[in-house]
Amino acid sequence: MSENSTIEWTDSTWNPVTGCTKVSPGCKHCYAETFAERFRGVPGHPFEQGFDLRFWPERLELPLKWKQPRLIFVNSMSDLFHKDVPDDYIWKVFETMCKAKHHMFQVLTKRSDRLCQWTASNFSSVPKHIWLGVSVESQQYTFRIKDLQKTPAQTRFLSIEPLIGPVDLDESLLQGIHWVIVGGESGHRARKMDPEWVYNIRKKCLQYDVPFFFKQWGAYDPLSGRKVGKKVAGRILEGRTWNELPTVYQQSY
Repeated sequence: MSENSTIEWTDSTWNPVTGCTKVSPGCKHCYAETFAERFRGVPGHPFEQGFDLRFWPERLELPLKWKQPRLIFVNSMSDLFHKDVPDDYIWKVFETMCKAKHHMFQVLTKRSDRLCQWTASNFSSVPKHIWLGVSVESQQYTFRIKDLQKTPAQTRFLSIEPLIGPVDLDESLLQGIHWVIVGGESGHRARKMDPEWVYNIRKKCLQYDVPFFFKQWGAYDPLSGRKVGKKVAGRILEGRTWNELPTVYQQSY
């Protein structure tokens, strides 16, 4: 839980659920798991249970106490649509988001099939201040985008991070998408991201007028290809930073 997040594309994080399990190659070096497991067995610590799934009902109404409008990443340390999160608990999270209209919420999942089914069953139209997104790490997982496109969301986004293989975002895959985030993997076991993969995604976003946010190169320098760490590699893409946000954010703040 953090009122001031270090994640470049959000302001704060809100974790009414913590813990998760791996579902695809993008999860292999999960930053959240690495962090949580450091504290497994530490009495009284929020991650005493490591990265095992845990519910925090006492946190459900926390965003209502934050009076200043902000971007809030929901479950940065979990996945709200994990198979073991009950439907009624997901609804309680959405209930708070619906009430806290002064904020904008970023709900990101790899469980796109459940996202699609659950939102269609509970909403005719998800409020525009609640953004729904999916993680996509390579072309193999672009089916998640198709699931996202079927949801009744008014604001949809893609987190293409860690980008571990090329992703071809043709016009059909960007239809109804309002924001794209791209980033490389960090950490001592990070997999290398080919700069051409980034350039191609940015090109498609420019072509189809989709806001583009470049988070980081990750562990590898884009010019030399050497492993230098994410701080040194930075996030400059062809001479500038790319911090674009969805139009709904630009219109509201």
